[in-house]
Amino acid sequence: MTCASMPLVARLGSGIPLVARDRELGRLRAALAQAGEGVAGAVLVAGDAGVGKTRLVDELAAGAEDTLVLSGRCLDAGETGLPYLPFAEALSALTDTAGRPALAMLLPKLALPAEREPGTESMIAPSLLPGRRPEQDVGQLQLFDAVLGLLADLSERQRVLLVVEDLHWADASTRYLLSFLLSRLRSQRLLVVCTYRADDLHRSHPLRPLLSELFRLPAVDRLDLTPFNASDARRFVEALSDDLPKDVVRKVAERSEGNAFFAEELIAVATRDNQTLPSALADVLLSRVERLSPEAQHVARVASVRGRRVRHYRLREVAGMTDIAFDTALRELVQHHLLVVEDDEVYAFRHALLREAVYGDLLPGERVRLHAAYAHHLAQHLDERGAAAALAHHAFQSHDLPQALQASIKASREAERAGAPAESLRYLEKALNLWTAVPAADRPSDVDESVLLRRASWVAGTAGQPERAVAFGRSARKALDGQTPEDAAEVLLRLSQALSTLDGNDQEHDEVMTGAWELMRDRPASATRARVLGGMAALLRQQRKYAEAREFAEKAIADGEEAKAPGAVADALGTLGILDDHADRHAEARVHFERAIESARELGAVNTELRAWYYFGLMYYDSGELAEAARVYKQAGDRAQETGLTWSTYGTEIRILQVLVHYYLGDWDYAEWASEPPGMPVSSTVSARLAAAGTHLTVSRGDLAGAERTITKLRGDWHRDIQIAVITGGTGGELALWRGRPELAVERVADALEWTRELGGPWVLADIRIGATGVAGYADLAAKARRRRDARAESDAVEAGRELAEHVRLTARNGVPRTGSLGPEGRAWLARALAEESRLTGAGDPELWRAAVDGFGYGLVYEQALCRWRYAEALLAAERRDEAAAQLRQADEVAAGLKAGPLAEAVAACAKRARITLRADEPVRDQVDLFTPRERDVLALVASGRTNREVGEELYISEKTVSVHLSRIMAKLGASRRAEAVAIAYDRGLLE
Repeated sequence: MTCASMPLVARLGSGIPLVARDRELGRLRAALAQAGEGVAGAVLVAGDAGVGKTRLVDELAAGAEDTLVLSGRCLDAGETGLPYLPFAEALSALTDTAGRPALAMLLPKLALPAEREPGTESMIAPSLLPGRRPEQDVGQLQLFDAVLGLLADLSERQRVLLVVEDLHWADASTRYLLSFLLSRLRSQRLLVVCTYRADDLHRSHPLRPLLSELFRLPAVDRLDLTPFNASDARRFVEALSDDLPKDVVRKVAERSEGNAFFAEELIAVATRDNQTLPSALADVLLSRVERLSPEAQHVARVASVRGRRVRHYRLREVAGMTDIAFDTALRELVQHHLLVVEDDEVYAFRHALLREAVYGDLLPGERVRLHAAYAHHLAQHLDERGAAAALAHHAFQSHDLPQALQASIKASREAERAGAPAESLRYLEKALNLWTAVPAADRPSDVDESVLLRRASWVAGTAGQPERAVAFGRSARKALDGQTPEDAAEVLLRLSQALSTLDGNDQEHDEVMTGAWELMRDRPASATRARVLGGMAALLRQQRKYAEAREFAEKAIADGEEAKAPGAVADALGTLGILDDHADRHAEARVHFERAIESARELGAVNTELRAWYYFGLMYYDSGELAEAARVYKQAGDRAQETGLTWSTYGTEIRILQVLVHYYLGDWDYAEWASEPPGMPVSSTVSARLAAAGTHLTVSRGDLAGAERTITKLRGDWHRDIQIAVITGGTGGELALWRGRPELAVERVADALEWTRELGGPWVLADIRIGATGVAGYADLAAKARRRRDARAESDAVEAGRELAEHVRLTARNGVPRTGSLGPEGRAWLARALAEESRLTGAGDPELWRAAVDGFGYGLVYEQALCRWRYAEALLAAERRDEAAAQLRQADEVAAGLKAGPLAEAVAACAKRARITLRADEPVRDQVDLFTPRERDVLALVASGRTNREVGEELYISEKTVSVHLSRIMAKLGASRRAEAVAIAYDRGLLE
């Protein structure tokens, strides 16, 4: 009989039966079988402490034939402090990890010597070098990608079961990595099973928001392991002990309240001496300890202070006993099932609740002494992985604050090297909290508060917390007294970097960066001076002081070469490329970009490389060479992916441009792929920006309801990034126009334009594009008023439309975009705005619409097709039918190829009214509006005053079906009531 087919009252390795879990185990086995067929998934098993989560997962693993089982466990905070511990445990037994050097952050056996740039101070970790990690941690992203790639490779050979236990104790980096993996479950032969204590998740528990995110993923399922009911509890007790009297079995079952672990302990008490059963679990557990010898009780207490697990040599040394006495006490603990042997070196409490009970029973003084003993021991073994973090915990608990400070700083460095910025920040914050409490004489000599604050600012940025990065940077600036000019300049440079990631800090950014330069102006060449020169070059470029920016960039290159700071050189080369592009010196720009890319790649400064790739592609994008831009961004995106930096600062920018370029070129399938959400713990701004870019597709393809939800949600994210506002301001207006709600379109456009003005606009291209959409909205409003014969409303719409068109003209005339000229995109949208203006009083001017068609002819396939539709309407009004037919057929061909539903419907409706056949092999379409034939029937009867029941009787359908049709009609029209739907339909000419 195979393990998979054994009855569920089969015994596990612990000798405990698995009872009444057939349904839960069946769900897990079904998920594992599905994973074996190439449908990856995850199951999050929730339950109270002691309810049997581990036993259930062990049974699944025991019966998983032809499956690679990888398992790891999170430990309670302070036990080891190791980030990614469950993944390190799970992958430590693997031998084939070739080609994935980033795994060295998890598996020290793979580690290579740390890389350091010459001239950097000892306190600056490699991650702080310029060009290596902007405001998102490179190492962490590479590690995530390496773990995912390794699991995917393993799953190609055989089915993989990854188990992560006690997720409620997971560190932040482990939570991030888990989110990254689960969001990328597709066709791998992989099942991830996680367990966590549901009763431990208080309102502010950090796992709660992660669970909310994970449960929305299609591949993730939740399994709630509830306590046994009365019948199952009795079955469990009976299966565990055959010699207890029936009345004792009944009492144990009742007292256990369905908790398997509690029941086991109660059975042990009842079997031992038939005494009165305790009512609290802690009393039950402690009664077991109290019956041991004093030496065994001492060892149990010492072990509880270390955590759930403890190494043999460490427990022996801290216990302070002779070898014979220690071995005797340890054997007693194992024989009485308080401790279990995990391997030759490690002992663990049989259950976390047992450890918690023993630790909770310690007297305050006893607890402090034992923590001090562990701190003394760990201080002699700081070369061990995680020892510094553990020392920080034990030193703090034993009130040795100087030692806790030193260990916290060391633990921060270790966590950063492990690609765990969240944990690194936690230890830095602990060190900063301890700084003033520790006498100056006892503080470390190689670091001061200013350096700690600067490091905290950087690590907060890499951990995806830009606001805290700015706060730490500002605090570091206040602590500049006594600093050398180089150290002070590094503080200001760090603050300027943090400020540059958030909108609305331009003035402070300028002040800080200028202050750094004043400190470095008369200093000799150094890595710091080169970095400050590069920062000034970037700032001056943003301020459009291009000549000065070039001068600073060239000085940065000279200083960087002299000081042997290649990161600063590569960064300045990229800035020179941007300046060349602005001056229309594209050949020189290409040379500088390619040199920057090559230099950064040789150095390993991947973010500097991606920055150069991004602006290299932007040069082609702005000049209208979209095919070449697509080629560059393909290479850039591949490079970001292979280095694990798809969602780094510039990796994100590249991805968004991939969406836009391919959308404009008409490669909508590629654009859709590129707009898929990150599915990993990136900042909310990244997710929102990508979702905003994706609204181009959802609106144009006709997913109007989905687009409405997304755009409405993103309105709350406008404060995160101006690009979210300018994109969704435009697509939101387009969406409203397709839904026949021009009043909403002009409202959304006005909102977006006001937002750009508040942020110091105009944002030239954005204002022109959004403005063109707004003019189209006013033209539709005027047309609607004409249908209603409302002269006042028509006049108001025409006047407002002309005012907005004038705003667009002034913006185009006076605004200076990044490239110094309007560019092909700006000129095309200006032509569209002027053509829309001609629609305010009628069908429009054919010549203006022809100019708009020509303007988008450099590669914007969809926008050109939309202008052809409007051009055809203007031609029909001018009685130029043949020319109109040609434009409509070209627009229809593009709309059909792109599956652009709304445009296809609009073109077909125009052709139908003009009696033009769009395709030789197809008749003119009979139905081109938003409604199906049945929905049209329902709407017509509702408009005539029929009730739902009367409509159903006439159409021979149920009243419920009528209600469903009405709901769909109202959704399509954006109405909330029947009467409103009818009114909107009349306004849009959808009802006679």
